[in-house]
Amino acid sequence: MNAAQGPRAAYFAFDRFPSSKGSAVHIAQMADELFTWAGGGLLGVLGGGLPRYQREGTREIVRFDAPIPNLIDRAEAYSAWVAGLLETRLETLEVCHVRDPWSALPVVTATGRRYRVVYEVNGLPSIEMAHTWPWAAPETLAKIGELERFCLARADAVVVPSRVIGDAVRGLGVPGERVRLVPNGADVRDRPRRPDDAPGEYLVYVGALQPWQGLDVLLRAFARLADLPELRLVICSSVPERRARQVRRLAERLGVAERVDWRFTLPHHEVAAWLAHAAVSVAPLTGCARNLDQGCAPLKVLESMAAGVPVVASDLPAVRELMADGEHGRLVPADRPAELARSVRILLEYPEEAAAMGRRARAHIAGGLTWAHSRAALRAVYRALTPSAALSRADR
Repeated sequence: MNAAQGPRAAYFAFDRFPSSKGSAVHIAQMADELFTWAGGGLLGVLGGGLPRYQREGTREIVRFDAPIPNLIDRAEAYSAWVAGLLETRLETLEVCHVRDPWSALPVVTATGRRYRVVYEVNGLPSIEMAHTWPWAAPETLAKIGELERFCLARADAVVVPSRVIGDAVRGLGVPGERVRLVPNGADVRDRPRRPDDAPGEYLVYVGALQPWQGLDVLLRAFARLADLPELRLVICSSVPERRARQVRRLAERLGVAERVDWRFTLPHHEVAAWLAHAAVSVAPLTGCARNLDQGCAPLKVLESMAAGVPVVASDLPAVRELMADGEHGRLVPADRPAELARSVRILLEYPEEAAAMGRRARAHIAGGLTWAHSRAALRAVYRALTPSAALSRADR
């Protein structure tokens, strides 16, 4: 990208980047593909203690870091900030890729825009915020729903990571031909070195601690494995320790706190090591509207499978898109601690079969669910939208 010309591509996300969350892994892959395709570009994200501006070769990273406590006020200020970034770049932009309605609104309403808009839907705030912020007023959620529909209707393509989310998007009125499936992925790598402080045998949970993740279900299941005193549960939390207070109090009430090892905001490569050496990885997603009606595409499942570890996960439609029961691990009814504990126990009692499941899971990822496969699908979206644009030079 010639700095005097301005960027041909931009990616906007109302997310802190980089971070230890799975969303940051996804942003890194999607934005990198866009900028590889375009020969550079602009990445607009949230800051929170990170530099406001960085240049990495032909790529610019700019971060919004205004200290606005109220989420909606902060989102609206972020939208205005994105609009300001677009004003001086309208002449050169050919593709804008957005990840949420607050990024999308200024992009789809910019006066005189000539670029194409790719709206990547990993979740719908109108559904998800009811679980993240249970005190949010129904009127607020209704307005966010209107904003989502407004922006989705004006996007040239809508990218979704799972069929369940695709169905939710089509339910909002988006024509099926504009919805494109670009699954999440995982990298299949050599097995990393075992963490120095890893216990002999352990279960692992990776991810954030919101209620829909099902940590309460996992802890109740783990309490049912008290007759396995050497077994430990390692929780690799993508959020800071202060956000784990409620879950840790529950562990104390259940009498399992002394058998739980916490690791907070680890770098991605360290999480990979904890996954690779676990006996079982657990993804106890709850059967709530956020996971069923909206859908999800849990990276923890993909990355566990890529590490060659059998997975015990909730039997939800979005999870069934990624793994098969008895083939790559076990699927159990959501919100059922007894069933979860039973499936974990069986895998521990039959380690050879568990190891075979892990090998099949790893091969399954390598066969079609790597980030390379995901990026190729995204590249096809850009190619379809800009068949004769200058962006095509990066694909020669």
